[in-house]
Amino acid sequence: MTQELIDLKKSILEGRYTDALVIVDELEGMSKQAILRNIQAYLNILLIHLIKNQVEQRLTCSWAASIRNSIREIKKLNIKDNKTSYYINLDEWENFIEEEVIEDAIADASEEVMNSKFTRSQLSGMLNKSQILTTATSLLALTYTYSPKELPAIMDDYLSQLAGGEDWINRGK
Repeated sequence: MTQELIDLKKSILEGRYTDALVIVDELEGMSKQAILRNIQAYLNILLIHLIKNQVEQRLTCSWAASIRNSIREIKKLNIKDNKTSYYINLDEWENFIEEEVIEDAIADASEEVMNSKFTRSQLSGMLNKSQILTTATSLLALTYTYSPKELPAIMDDYLSQLAGGEDWINRGK
């Protein structure tokens, strides 16, 4: 990106505004790709924990915290600077997950589920991917509706409905 900024400055100083605008477009594209990569990383963490939850039929405090944190970070990253539009719209999550993230999440989860008991292909065969997709998109939909202040309480309600969620929410009682 440093070279692009040098080229942009040079283009402006030389009065080559068309060239400068091309560089600005390139920089915008690079910025968007970086944001999408960050969203993808948090989405991967979210999916890993939803996969572990589905297979192990339990919800630990650390898994719940990871799911909550992933949703919170995706909310921050996904909204554009204008605060009125998103990098990934609500109706685009399903395709984004299926095309970009789910297989990597399964591979990563296979290293964690039940102490690495299953290979990636074994784990993939066991999963109800449509249920994971439905749960993930439901959680992601919350980011379009609730403020950062409201989101943790709403997340607790959703998490309590996952396998083992009742035990998780009632811990210490």
